Amino acid sequence: MFDVVDFTPLTASVGGALIGVAAALLWVGTGRIAGISGHLHGVVRRRTDDRLRRGMFLLGIVGGAVLIALFSANAVPERTNFPTPMLIAGGVLVGMGTRLGSGCTSGHGVCGIGRGSTRSVVATLVFFICGVVTAVITRHLFTG
Repeated sequence: MFDVVDFTPLTASVGGALIGVAAALLWVGTGRIAGISGHLHGVVRRRTDDRLRRGMFLLGIVGGAVLIALFSANAVPERTNFPTPMLIAGGVLVGMGTRLGSGCTSGHGVCGIGRGSTRSVVATLVFFICGVVTAVITRHLFTG
């Protein structure tokens, strides 16, 4: 069974390939990018005719996670030591950042780079650099 704790190069490669194929199929089939923040924004804010499609896309992501959690003993990671308010603040800041950056890692990193977008390459580099800096800082704050 799939174990989310012990990734191997094979499972990481298969997972990455599945994400890439899914993003490519969405783009070829609908002409839309599989940017998660854009889909969420489209469901919550926009008054468009594709709210149902966007909502189904998001439900598919959540549904997939639920299925993995139901059928894999190691699917749910252990609880973190981070305070809940800090986790909530982090989620809010990520949401704000995706709006300011015109997308998230799935939109820029998976779809934008695949389309050869310079803006997406720069955005993805900024995301990852900020992620590394944040991880180093929080690790030193919470583990000494």
